[in-house]
Amino acid sequence: MSNTLLEAKELCGGYTGKPVIAGVSCAIEKGDFIGIIGPNGSGKTTLLKLLTRVLNPYSGSILLEGTQISAIPLKEFCRRVAFVPQDTMINFPFTAQDIVLLGRIPHLRRLQQESARDFTACRLAMELTDTLGLKNKRVDELSSGERQRIVIAKALAQEPALLLLDEPTSHLDIGHQIQILDMLKDLNRQQHLTIAMVLHDLNLASEYCNKIILLDKGSLYRQGTPQEVLTYDTIESVYHTVVVVS
Repeated sequence: MSNTLLEAKELCGGYTGKPVIAGVSCAIEKGDFIGIIGPNGSGKTTLLKLLTRVLNPYSGSILLEGTQISAIPLKEFCRRVAFVPQDTMINFPFTAQDIVLLGRIPHLRRLQQESARDFTACRLAMELTDTLGLKNKRVDELSSGERQRIVIAKALAQEPALLLLDEPTSHLDIGHQIQILDMLKDLNRQQHLTIAMVLHDLNLASEYCNKIILLDKGSLYRQGTPQEVLTYDTIESVYHTVVVVS
């Protein structure tokens, strides 16, 4: 029985007819904690948008447990895959619990009210992200780190098998970055949640991820363990800078 959860084959995609990535093949195995890295403009966010159906590929295929994702009904897909984008705009003074409950939409019929099952899933997601104490606070009263944990709790309320995140720590100080990544690592280990995320910080990628996907100029440059990917030669070649690897 295959352990592959999501697989991209010869993926090509981009915007307004212009490819940003081309010929990218990669696989996410069940239980992985994957870091997607690369210089600015290498196609990291584009790859995530293709894997989450935000963008349609020009060519290639994306399989979720062997099924083309385009053939999976959208609500079913969202029950299995959750996506936390880089910038989540919340323009209304919702409470934190209101935001997390939005993650239950894939489980509800049109105009259906949330049930006790949905509130239980919401509570569990907030417990897992240590945000239950914030449930009655308005999101505009929360710190950046608290808002980010709420957005991740919303994704967890979908009860996905796979969580994809685009730079979840990009606007946070180092303390909040470690807090968010520690939380994600606990979810990966204790809840067996498969995670793939875009990261800019190579040190954090090497510390937390069991596998690395390195993109450069829209192509897959290398993939493997941090020890296999984050070598002196590779980093110097892709990032054009001198580093010390230990």
